[in-house]
Amino acid sequence: AGGGGGTSAMSGGVLYLGGGTALQKACGFEDTPEEMFKYLMASTGLAPDEKKIRLYCEGSVAHFDWLCSQGVPFKPTYYHGTSGEPPTDDGLVWSGAENAHPFNEIARPAPRGHVPEVEHQGGPLLMERLCAAVDASPARVAANHLCTALYQRSDGHVEGVAATAFGEERRIRARGGVILTTGGFVLNDDMLLKHAPLALRCGMRVAATGDDGSGIRLGVAAGGATIHMDSISISLPITQPWRLKRGILVNRQGQRFINEDTYYGRLGSAALLHNDGQAFLIVDDGVFEKPEYMEEVAGVGETPAELEKALALPAGSLQATLDLYNRHAEQGVDPVFNKSPEYLEPLDRPPFGAFDCTTEKALYAVFTLGGLHTDCEGRVLDPEGDPISGLYAAGRSSSGIAVGGYSSGLSLGDGSFFGRRAGRSAIPG
Repeated sequence: AGGGGGTSAMSGGVLYLGGGTALQKACGFEDTPEEMFKYLMASTGLAPDEKKIRLYCEGSVAHFDWLCSQGVPFKPTYYHGTSGEPPTDDGLVWSGAENAHPFNEIARPAPRGHVPEVEHQGGPLLMERLCAAVDASPARVAANHLCTALYQRSDGHVEGVAATAFGEERRIRARGGVILTTGGFVLNDDMLLKHAPLALRCGMRVAATGDDGSGIRLGVAAGGATIHMDSISISLPITQPWRLKRGILVNRQGQRFINEDTYYGRLGSAALLHNDGQAFLIVDDGVFEKPEYMEEVAGVGETPAELEKALALPAGSLQATLDLYNRHAEQGVDPVFNKSPEYLEPLDRPPFGAFDCTTEKALYAVFTLGGLHTDCEGRVLDPEGDPISGLYAAGRSSSGIAVGGYSSGLSLGDGSFFGRRAGRSAIPG
């Protein structure tokens, strides 16, 4: 690329940090590394890397302080009512499912989305400050270079890289090591078809131009192993604004399949991975509000039966779902999916409507989570679990904290945290 930043500079700038940062304390929230650890172990997939998560949680406060020391500003105020970056310059938000079932019963909830002090989109400011810190350091930056191969000695040690710049071939020796931080592979259709084909159905790929898997392939060519290559993050932001959490999300069988008050990354995964991307958000006149990220209305009706027919759902299915939901919502409970009482109210005020949450009509935003297998120091491991001498990876070129479940800010968080560790490990001597 022509400069630093990549996908991070196009992002909302949320960093998932916690354990009791100065920002959390300033906003009146208590948190500990242990509560953060319990949440991440429960929410990030079926086979999380416990050592990485433990290290990340225990080092999170210090990492936040380091970001501040690099000139990244955080306003000590909390914003309620959104998942991910806020529309304001407030510094702290909920960015995961900490406050929703089942995680609010596993770990004490606390907001951990740390956002640079700028309205709406903090990624450009975050990377501007970090790149400025690089420019002020002894590091030399060579932009517009395409790395085409890694050089290895006969013993497997990665010696350097082959690169091209404006048609000129260069050979660059690495005195300490080569670190691959080139992003994921969401823009590579061939790799998606092999590893995560459902991603091809998502309308928005969260990526910069270089997220083509090239860094991952360089690591594999040098003998590196990959892990969790089928894992993807799928966001379906249909409950923005949060009032829409009072609706119910149903599939093609007219049945609910998740608690609607959870993080939109969990909504997207449940809808696409387990319901073929066929879903509708059912609302009544009492909870209706125009979504921020969705336009399509799939159907309307004066009665649940009319709406059911408009959506071509099985006869009686939506009526039965609404009857069960409303009966318990009147008592402030959700025995099926344990939605918070804050978002429970009967849907019984006509007219009734359904927002189209299918992959054909709604915003499904996707990026890849799998990549090179690394240890806690960023060293790329071979299929036997042994480190490849001189080769490191971080960010979405590697498999990080999230291996099947996501919270906003984990990519910027673990990419910067473990990127720093890889950098320290690669320093010669």
